[in-house]
Amino acid sequence: MTSPSRYSYGPWHGGPDPLAPPPDLSAALDQIGRDVMDGASPRAAMRELLRRGLPGTTGMDELGRRIWRRRTEITRRHRLDGTLQQVRELLNKALTAERQALFPDPDDDARFREARLDALPPDTARAVTELADYNWRSPEAAQAYQQIRDLLGQQLLEQRFEGIKRAVQSSSSEDVERIRRMLSDLNDLLAAHSRGASDTPQRFEEFMRKHGDFFPERPRNVEELIDALAARAAAAQRMLNSMSAQQRAELAELVQQAFGDPRLAAQLATLDAHLQALRPGEDWQGSERFRGQNPLGLGEGAQAMVDLAELDALAEQLAQAYAGARAEDIDLDALARQLGDEARLDARRLTELERQLERHGFFERAPDGSLRLSPKAMRRLGAQALNDVVGVLRSRRGERELRRAGAAGEPSGGSRPWQFGDSEPWDVPRTVRNSVLRRSATRSEAPLLTVEDVELVDTEQRARAAVALCVDTSWSMVQDGHWVPMKRTALALHHLVRTRFRSDALELITFGRHAQSVDIADLTGLGGVWEQGTNLHHALLLAGRHLRRHPDAAPVLLVVTDGEPTAHLEPDGEAVFSYPTQPQTLALTVREMDGLARHGTAVSIVMLGDDPRLAVFVHALARRCGGRVLDPGVDGLGAAVVGDYLRHRKRRS
Repeated sequence: MTSPSRYSYGPWHGGPDPLAPPPDLSAALDQIGRDVMDGASPRAAMRELLRRGLPGTTGMDELGRRIWRRRTEITRRHRLDGTLQQVRELLNKALTAERQALFPDPDDDARFREARLDALPPDTARAVTELADYNWRSPEAAQAYQQIRDLLGQQLLEQRFEGIKRAVQSSSSEDVERIRRMLSDLNDLLAAHSRGASDTPQRFEEFMRKHGDFFPERPRNVEELIDALAARAAAAQRMLNSMSAQQRAELAELVQQAFGDPRLAAQLATLDAHLQALRPGEDWQGSERFRGQNPLGLGEGAQAMVDLAELDALAEQLAQAYAGARAEDIDLDALARQLGDEARLDARRLTELERQLERHGFFERAPDGSLRLSPKAMRRLGAQALNDVVGVLRSRRGERELRRAGAAGEPSGGSRPWQFGDSEPWDVPRTVRNSVLRRSATRSEAPLLTVEDVELVDTEQRARAAVALCVDTSWSMVQDGHWVPMKRTALALHHLVRTRFRSDALELITFGRHAQSVDIADLTGLGGVWEQGTNLHHALLLAGRHLRRHPDAAPVLLVVTDGEPTAHLEPDGEAVFSYPTQPQTLALTVREMDGLARHGTAVSIVMLGDDPRLAVFVHALARRCGGRVLDPGVDGLGAAVVGDYLRHRKRRS
């Protein structure tokens, strides 16, 4: 009898977590929509979303702050004289042991040796150099001096080769010779590559076959090999640049003693010359200021410089300040190395969020190449704006016109979910389809039909309206906080007409110094511009043109403004601005309104702000054309416009 299988559970390491919740596209689009309505471009709004993040996901700003904290921690905690300090300690150990061995010996040679040790220069590097040919009496001293040579060799190699510790287990003469051969072959390969030799690929393959264990990054060709070596060598050079002149001079002399073989230092100098010639774009001149107390050796210092360069690159990627920046530019592996796996997960969520927003069609390219919100995104934003308006209307009056907008009349071709109190006919095909899909997904003995499956036939009112919504876009609307409420109102009305009253003809007209007809995407993305003038006269001209194009529809004019007219249009198309308002401006505006009234237009003027001159003007104008004046305040603007539109439709029906 076989034992039952055992299972173990642990963290997922095979890429993105398959059980992670998907990005909250709805919340993301709402935030982008708010920024766009504030005047940001869709691309800027996307960057702002990634910058701030979403609930549960850290944004790029916070990741950037962590990057700079990590960078500051490196420079404030460490200093770069670790190798020099270790050499001094080993030298003192060697001299102390040698003097202890010489002291009991009475012969002249011992005294001569003591005199030579006493005459050593105080400079550590020169003292080490002068002792290169010294015949040590003390085995402990000889060992300490050899440790100096080995330390210098190992540190020099660690500066330039990340995998040197794994490739070389000891500092035996065989290992040193193997390193020297590797450096010689490497310089020959780079020299051939610089000459443009045709057999460079074959040379590279042979080099990697012989010395591949020195390169754990496993470069695939000579260019990748040069990239890896140059980045490390440039970091080593920046480390030297960050030292004092005295420290650099000491190291320059000490490196000749690396492994007791001056040829090693010569090979490394040749290697650096090749790399600087092949990769002049690397940062060979930079430096850093280290102010800490923890000493770093040459290898550790070079790694610190590599980390600082990586942190700088991550900071640039997270800032997204360059042209064409995208969240997927972030090096997730580098981010994990510097900040941990949680930071990688946050950045991956942001990348996936950006990718999903584009994949689901919330953005599209305009003819001029710029990014804009797609109709799908506009429908989503419009639905949200309309829902907000519905909430206000229901809380005020308990009306149900929005939900039951098509309660009588011709089928619209669409359907909608059943809600309590609905009495419209069922859309049978859609209802059956919903039931089949639900039962297929659950694969259980689920009920054949549930309330959630039911969809109703959507109908349209038989009465048709032509609607002109004229919104003030002068600077005062921005200055007084009316800009975004105005846009949300237009969004809500547009969504209502497009989804519930498809036969109605809606025209959106903006008016500042001039007036123009715009689509909902242009109005949503419109930025506030310093422009004087409230040209209601021009707006009414465009509104009249739109209403006359639909003679079979009931004409409705909705005006949203926070100031009296201060501009009008001359016959040659020039806009004339004057404040205080000229009589000619008022006369032309009133004349256009009279023409609309004679056409039977239902007029509503929504007044924002508390300008007494505006109040006098709009009330007089409303009395003249038989219209209404609404003063809902900013919070009630959407409900006032949408509610008034529905009131006009209901009356016409």
